[in-house]
Amino acid sequence: MSITNRKLIRRRIHDRIRRKVSGTAQRPRLTVHYSNQHIYAQVIDDAAGRTLVAASTLDKSFEKASSNIASAHNVGLLLAERAKGANISAVVFDRGGHLYHGKIKALADAAREGGLQF
Repeated sequence: MSITNRKLIRRRIHDRIRRKVSGTAQRPRLTVHYSNQHIYAQVIDDAAGRTLVAASTLDKSFEKASSNIASAHNVGLLLAERAKGANISAVVFDRGGHLYHGKIKALADAAREGGLQF
């Protein structure tokens, strides 16, 4: 009998997504990662191999770091604000192998609310 490993399954799903989704200079990739304590989001140009903009709950603008839907919403707004400052208006969304639900959906909706198009 095999044991299901959730991290391995998520990694396989993420690898399958990454075969189809990549960021360019005109339309970089917005990737999301979260742990039990923090939420991280980056806008990456895969062609150049550079992170253009990043935001997380580790930023000084957050008083208390937590990994919940409210924090994800705030990270999404902060990322959209920084992306606008870097003249980025359109991105490709990479959910990182997670379901588009909860924290991931909250961050994506906040980024759209902040002006990013995807």
